[in-house]
Amino acid sequence: MSAIAEKQAGDTLEAVTLPPVSRLDLIKYAGASGDYNPIHTIDEEAEKAGLPGIIAHGMWTMGNLAKLFTPYYEEGFIETYQIRFRGMVFLGDEVSLNAEVSEQNEGKITFDVNAKNQKEEDVLKGKVVFKTY
Repeated sequence: MSAIAEKQAGDTLEAVTLPPVSRLDLIKYAGASGDYNPIHTIDEEAEKAGLPGIIAHGMWTMGNLAKLFTPYYEEGFIETYQIRFRGMVFLGDEVSLNAEVSEQNEGKITFDVNAKNQKEEDVLKGKVVFKTY
């Protein structure tokens, strides 16, 4: 059995804490994703929209969740994501990514996942199904 296949309900993956969110991170993501909404890169535009400052793309945060599974990609793949955005991520935030096994069935492991900022506030929650080979 593989390391991830041995996980049982209640087991967790090693948490990942991202470095503080930088403007460069968001500019690079905007270019890669094609999401050029200025609330993600220009302070004045974010403020015009009623925000206290620029915010990270929700999909930037969601995409980073895949880092939890990086050590296991030789053993399987992420089959599905189901995410709900719960809060905003701002410049300088340190986001912690977490995954806990909720179910293990015939080569499919369901994880409850979340991302929290440095204040321990949820910024997203959801489920990931990882399929083993």
